[in-house]
Amino acid sequence: MASNSTQPTDASVGEFLGALEPQRRRSDAQALDRILSDVTGEPPVLWGSSIIGYGNKHYRYETGREGDWFLIGFSSRASKLVVYFTTDHDPELVARLGKHTSGVGCMYINKLGDVDVAVLQQLIEQSVSKACAS
Repeated sequence: MASNSTQPTDASVGEFLGALEPQRRRSDAQALDRILSDVTGEPPVLWGSSIIGYGNKHYRYETGREGDWFLIGFSSRASKLVVYFTTDHDPELVARLGKHTSGVGCMYINKLGDVDVAVLQQLIEQSVSKACAS
């Protein structure tokens, strides 16, 4: 059975975050790292070359495919922060979040200043709580 192509690494998250350019991108990524670390109580782990994940969740699909993935994570892409969720979002909270777009299992945020960070933290807390309960 095929495994995930993106796997946890031993690379330094601090060095990875410290090397992000420009400064706003680095500051936003470091702020999001603090939020996710605080909410999960888990250390950040670099998955692949650019995703930072927190916690671990074993999954198994009805097809038999199974593997391990992080509870929640993010990546600082060239133009957006991408927050990866493993559960559905509360639509009322999402409506209050601010400027963002959504994909399957993720949210795209141009910069943290575009969103209500307290609402983002609530979404993260709910997602982690749901993921841990399932």
